[in-house]
Amino acid sequence: MGGIVYHSNYFDFCEMARSEQFFSAGKSPMINNCHFAIKKIEADFMSPSFLGDLLEIKTNVTKIKNTSLELYHEIVRDETLIFKQKVTLVFLCQDGKPHRIDEATKEFFKQLL
Repeated sequence: MGGIVYHSNYFDFCEMARSEQFFSAGKSPMINNCHFAIKKIEADFMSPSFLGDLLEIKTNVTKIKNTSLELYHEIVRDETLIFKQKVTLVFLCQDGKPHRIDEATKEFFKQLL
C-alpha cells in the first residue's frame, strides 16, 4: 500500500486504453465473436506513480500482421515517462485459435501507426 500504485495496475491501465480506442470510435473490442488476447509483453517500470496521480496512456501500433498486432504503450505523469510496454496481441475466435484480422479492423488500427 503506502499510496504507491501496484505494478500490475499498469497492465490494466494499458488494457483500458486499448478498449477505449474502440469505444471512442463507437466500436466494440469484440469483433465478429473474436477478440484480441495478449501473447507477449515486454514492460519497463521506470518510476512509481501514486494514488491520485493523473496519468496519460499513449498507444501506438508498431506492427500489423495477418493474425496479430504489436502495440507500444507509454504511461506519462506530468510529461515524465514512468512506464512503457510493448505488447503482442493475437486475434482469437471462439475456437481459441488465431484467425486472420479482417481488413476493416486492420484499417482501424492503421490510424494508430
